[in-house]
Amino acid sequence: MRTERDWQSLIRHGERLRGTPLRTLVQADPGRAKAMALRVGPIYANFARQHVDGDADAALLDFARAADVEAALARLFDGGIVNVTEQRPALHSALRGDIGAGEPVAQARALVADARARMDALHAELAAGDVTDVVSVGIGGSDLGPRLAVDALKDFADGRFRVHFLANVDGSAAQHLLRGLDPARTAAILVSKSFGTEETLLNGAILRDWLGGGERLYAVSANVERAAAFGVDGARLLPMWDWVGGRYSLWSAVGFGIQLAIGREGFDRLLAGAAGMDAHARHTPVESNLIVRHALTALWNRVAMARPTAAVVPYDQRLALLPAFLQQLVMESLGKSVREDGSPVPVPTSPVVWGGPGTDVQHSFFQALHQGTDVVPVEFIGVAKPAHPHAANHRSLLANLLAQAQALCEGEDGDDPARHYPGGRPSTVILLDELSPNALGGLLALYEHSVYLQGVLVGIDPFDQWGVELGKRLAAGVRPALAGEGGVLADAVTAELVERIRAHAG
Repeated sequence: MRTERDWQSLIRHGERLRGTPLRTLVQADPGRAKAMALRVGPIYANFARQHVDGDADAALLDFARAADVEAALARLFDGGIVNVTEQRPALHSALRGDIGAGEPVAQARALVADARARMDALHAELAAGDVTDVVSVGIGGSDLGPRLAVDALKDFADGRFRVHFLANVDGSAAQHLLRGLDPARTAAILVSKSFGTEETLLNGAILRDWLGGGERLYAVSANVERAAAFGVDGARLLPMWDWVGGRYSLWSAVGFGIQLAIGREGFDRLLAGAAGMDAHARHTPVESNLIVRHALTALWNRVAMARPTAAVVPYDQRLALLPAFLQQLVMESLGKSVREDGSPVPVPTSPVVWGGPGTDVQHSFFQALHQGTDVVPVEFIGVAKPAHPHAANHRSLLANLLAQAQALCEGEDGDDPARHYPGGRPSTVILLDELSPNALGGLLALYEHSVYLQGVLVGIDPFDQWGVELGKRLAAGVRPALAGEGGVLADAVTAELVERIRAHAG
C-alpha cells in the first residue's frame, strides 16, 4: 500500500513543474518526441507533451516498481484474486489468448473453447435461415463494448447481418428501432448475467412480443432458469461467468453480436489484437511497457497535477463511441473512495472522463480546452490509413488533430487578452496504423490494463461496482408509487416529484 510519503514525493514534483511551462520542456529537448514514444504492434503512443521532466519520470517509474506492477500483472493473467471485495479473479484475458498459467486460467480456457463452439453453431444456424437483422439487448458492459466494436468495425462487416443495439429502458428507443425492422426477418439476443437486469428484461419483453414468441430469441446469461422462464430455449443460450466483469466482457459470448456483424474471422482478429497487448503487458519491463506508461500518465495528471477531468478525442468517426465506453471502464472501475483494506484513499481517484469525435468537438468544447480556467488533459486518437478514398478529407482530419495538440501545448502570446492562448495543456497522441479488428482489440486491451494498474497504484479494487446498487434498490420502491399502487415514500422530495409526474402522466 502506498504511504503518505510516496504520494507527497509525486505531488512535490507536480508543484515544482507547475512553474515550468510545458512548451519549455518540449522545446528544450529535441530528442523528447522520440524518447517519450512507444509502439506495440499497430499502436503508437507519444507522451512528449505530458507535463513531466526526467526527474518526475524517474519518480513515477520508481513508484510503479514500489507498487510491484509486474507482479500485479502476473496475478491478473495467472488467475489470482484481484477482485478483492468479491474474492474473485478477473480472467477476461483468458477469453482471447494463452497468456498466463494456473488452474483457474486452464479451467477458464476450457469453458471459453466450449462457448466459442456454441457461438459458431448458433451463428451457422442464423446464417442458414432468413434472418437479416439482429437486435442485441443489454445495458452497461453488455452494450457499450459490443456497440463500440460493431460501429468501429463497420468497414469489416461481412454483410450477412445488420446488428442493432437496444439499451435504454426508455420505450421510445425500442419503438423507434423496431419501426424500421421486419419481425419475420429479425432475431434478438438478450444479454444479462443474472437475467434480472430490469432494463434488459423490459426491452426483451417488447422484443419477444414483437417477434411473436421466443423462436428467434437468444440469450447470453449465467442464469439458465430465469432465461428459460422468460422463453429462451436452452439450445439458444450462451454462457457468462462471474470471473468476467461486464465492462470486460465484449471478448466473450457477450460479443456474439460482434461476431455476427464482422464474421468469425473478424472476431478472431479482434481477440488476437487484444492478446498481443496482453503479451506486451505481461512480458515487457516497466520502463518500456506501454500499459505502465499510460497508467502512470493518468495517475500523474489526476494526483500530482490535480486535474479532475480527462478528455478523449478520437479523430475518426468510427470511434465516436469510445469516450462513452471509457466513461464506464474508467469511472466504474476507479470511482472509489476507500482502498482494498477499507481505509480512505488519500488521493483523488477517477477523473471525470468525457469527449467526442474530432473535428466535430472542435466546434463545441475546444474553446474551453484552449482558453478555459481548467486545464484538461486530452488523449487524441488518430488513424493513419483511412478506409475510404477521400484523401483530402483524411489529411484535413489528421492536420486538425496534430494542430490542436500543438496549440494546446504551445499556446500563443498576443496583446489582445481575448486572443491570448495560454498553452500548457497536456496531451497524449495515440496513432493506429489503421482501424482494423486487430488494432481495435489492442487499443481496448491497452485501456483495460491501464485502468487495472491505476487501481493497483492507488490501492483500490477496480473490478467491483457497489456504487451502482443503491439507486437500483431505491427504484424498486418508487415504481409502485408511480403506478398508483401505494407504498410509502420516506423521502419528501421524491414523494412530491411522484405526485407531479402522476398529475401529468395521463
